[in-house]
Amino acid sequence: KNTVIIDVRTPGEIQQGYIKGTSKFIDISDPQFEQKINALDKSKNYIMVCRSGARSGRAAQIMAGKGFKKVYNLSGGVLNWSGGLTK
Repeated sequence: KNTVIIDVRTPGEIQQGYIKGTSKFIDISDPQFEQKINALDKSKNYIMVCRSGARSGRAAQIMAGKGFKKVYNLSGGVLNWSGGLTK
């Protein structure tokens, strides 16, 4: 309940499938990305996801710089995810 999965890919990429349980979709290329991140609860745990892990890693760094303490990057992104994807 205290962990939130955030997919930072584009809407087109998300249509190809996303990890089950993902509750937030915040495109890192959205000009309002940082504003949307700022609205999140800093006390929660966040798992950041993208295609390969690069964009989600950048997003995790941005969040850490904004005071989020428990932010994790899914290494290898959805390409490395073996749990299947939901559409």
